[in-house]
Amino acid sequence: MQTWPNPFIEQRADPYILHHEGQYFFIASVPQYDRLEIRRADSLEGLRSAEEVVVWRKPETGPMSQLIWAPELHHIDGKWYIYFAATHTQVLDKLGMFQHRMFALECNDRDPLTGIWLEKGQIKTPFDTFALDATTFVHQGKRWYLWAQKAPDIAGNSNLYLCEMENPWTLKGEPVMLSQPEYDWECRGFRVNEGPAVLVHDDKLFISYSASATDENYCMGLLWIDIKADPQNPENWHKSPRPVFATSYGNRQYGPGHNSFTKTPEGEDVLVYHARNYAEIEGDPLYDPNRHTRLKWVRWDENGMPDFGIPPADTL
Repeated sequence: MQTWPNPFIEQRADPYILHHEGQYFFIASVPQYDRLEIRRADSLEGLRSAEEVVVWRKPETGPMSQLIWAPELHHIDGKWYIYFAATHTQVLDKLGMFQHRMFALECNDRDPLTGIWLEKGQIKTPFDTFALDATTFVHQGKRWYLWAQKAPDIAGNSNLYLCEMENPWTLKGEPVMLSQPEYDWECRGFRVNEGPAVLVHDDKLFISYSASATDENYCMGLLWIDIKADPQNPENWHKSPRPVFATSYGNRQYGPGHNSFTKTPEGEDVLVYHARNYAEIEGDPLYDPNRHTRLKWVRWDENGMPDFGIPPADTL
């Protein structure tokens, strides 16, 4: 089975790869947190050397003027959308948290690299609190929005929420909370559930997510549900009591997480994630630029569960 160079793309955190109509599109957080870039290639391997095209830059002021985080690119009903988190200030709030909210851009043109991107504004939820890491997917004939947000009445930084969508920038109905930090490995440094990603296999729908602080404690957890069960009933969801992908001290891979999933042309599932190759970070880990994008095969066990294994060592 083919393996990819590791790192795959350097200094790109929160990576997202979309496979659409035979092409691969790559978008991620850049170390400067000031712009949105897209790469396109005819193959996964081609993304490594593909041209980076800046499709949007943050304004000087306003609600989207600081710390552009974790973009995702989606193709919905013939149009392109980018979801991302941003804030108006780098100053922390009275709870000591960043003040991000979630936003959407729309492109009506066929080519998202040359088309015009329009700002659709903030995606609003019932809480006006720290919110980030949105993704979207279709399940049971409905489009869903899945994200991380601070709840006013729950300790910690963020929980995972799911809500049906009215349109690609508007929620419909009441969100339901799917997970909150509860295990020790979700609460190291910070109480965090964030960066959800969706994967369907056989009779189950899976949500991977990231937990704890963004240093070597960062790791991935897993939720899953029967594909026919009601996703808006929290009791239908299962949660792994242990992390499913975590730091490998032997391979010198630290803080693997904030993943997405893509597929090979043959339909094999690929884990897309970031990790550092050192643990000694000066200052805030968020401002350390060396979270590199990495790829790894997803193996499926006899029970139809994903086995992510351990993060492989650098090859470069």
